[in-house]
Amino acid sequence: MSEHKHWSEWLAERVIEEKKEPYAISGGMTTSGPAHLGTLCEFMFPSVIQKAIEKKGKKCAFYFVADILDAFDGVPVAMEQYTKELEPHFGKPLCNVPDPTGKTKSFGDHYLDEARELMKKFGVGCQLIRINEYYEEGKFDEYISFFLEHAPEARKIVEETSGKEEKKDWSPIMPICQNCGKVATTRVVSHTNEEYEYICDKDVKYTKGCGYRGKNKISDHKCKLVWRLHWPAWKQIFGTSIEGAGIDHHTQGGSEDTCREVTLNLMKKDYHIPYRYGFILFQGRKYSKSKGIGMGVTDLVKLLPVEIVKYILVKPDLEENIDINPTPENLLRTVEDFEGAGKFDQSKLNEMTRADRKRAIAYSISVGTGDNGNNNQENKVNWKSSFLDTLLYYQLYKDWGEVAKRTNDPDGVAYLRPYIEAWIEKGFVPQDYDFKYQPTNSPSENVKKFVATLNDNMDALAIHNAVFEFAKANGIEPKAFFAELYQALLGKEKGPKMGKLLSALKPSKVQKDLGI
Repeated sequence: MSEHKHWSEWLAERVIEEKKEPYAISGGMTTSGPAHLGTLCEFMFPSVIQKAIEKKGKKCAFYFVADILDAFDGVPVAMEQYTKELEPHFGKPLCNVPDPTGKTKSFGDHYLDEARELMKKFGVGCQLIRINEYYEEGKFDEYISFFLEHAPEARKIVEETSGKEEKKDWSPIMPICQNCGKVATTRVVSHTNEEYEYICDKDVKYTKGCGYRGKNKISDHKCKLVWRLHWPAWKQIFGTSIEGAGIDHHTQGGSEDTCREVTLNLMKKDYHIPYRYGFILFQGRKYSKSKGIGMGVTDLVKLLPVEIVKYILVKPDLEENIDINPTPENLLRTVEDFEGAGKFDQSKLNEMTRADRKRAIAYSISVGTGDNGNNNQENKVNWKSSFLDTLLYYQLYKDWGEVAKRTNDPDGVAYLRPYIEAWIEKGFVPQDYDFKYQPTNSPSENVKKFVATLNDNMDALAIHNAVFEFAKANGIEPKAFFAELYQALLGKEKGPKMGKLLSALKPSKVQKDLGI
């Protein structure tokens, strides 16, 4: 494996070398709360690998599982206003909890629909699986029967790989109570390979069972496998060639260890290629859908184009933690890093340093995706004028028509406009770019002398250098002279780069406005 290759490249190569075509990638998420960058990675990383495989002329399917049969165990911050309506449904499968907003058929579907929209926006194509439907259609029946038949062996593997002793009433399955509808509070008291008896009497802290005792056949489809058996089962159903998970699943005692042992030593099946990825952190803390830690993806894509959000996530090494700290300055640096990566010559990837190649590949992966009208164009971004220049021109003229004219990029300006307006509305404009052009009526002699030396044929760099040359020639500290110029033009001591500011305004206009 070349150390210069992007992770999507070497994983794609490994799949082609080790597995048989057609290939299958699987992944999944629990739709228990708003999508954040961590959940975005659950479907975006597999999509990137799928495209890397297809780029090599191979067939590859991508199955994405909405684990909508999981128990509803808490009201996320985004739904706190509906707490009274939702609390009675604690312990039920997410697909059976009503959506309090009335927009979808269930609480789980509410957040699944959000994920669907994000997939569309990020250019992710997959077969989206509502896992409750697979259970209802009997696609898990043979695995439920298998694990019930081999319950002692399954339990032993779970205990040995997790490092935890299970309770005496542990069972491979979690029945759904016919009386109260809960899945979190039931336990199996007896079973054969075809049916099971259960009682709903567990106390799981956030809810309690109703005490009902019932009996079901596996063919009734009223249960689900426990997670550590459910996960390896779905990989057999989809014929998974490769699937990834967060580092927490891959630590000692994590569910990856259980999955491997169950697949190889109990089910006697070939094992998929596993890969692991780092944590997505928000200001140093792990994202949490339920606790509301971290900016949601829906909020972030109002501030940044999807190309840049994708770039943030695919550029680092796969197992590297990504810490998102969305201050105005950090977002601006990210935008500039992305736009800089777009200047690399993609035909010279093998001549680049590892860092530059990572940026170039990440840029290539990130552009030309989503529902922005540029789906099939590679290595082209939707704006020509830089984000920063577009912001600068708008702050100067407050007229989008004028911005389009000045940048000579009407389509790009139209594309960036909603993001820049969101920055302004949410107070995300960096301090240096939060200004109003308000030239003074009484500029200092130094300012008048300097501005008089400029002409409209000078570009931003020439003007920037001229500031230093003038300050040096007149015995002025450059920092103090910059502040003097900003004060004369903006009424504050700092602002955007002076060369860019004067170039955007045009020296002749500034000379006129300052009465020179």
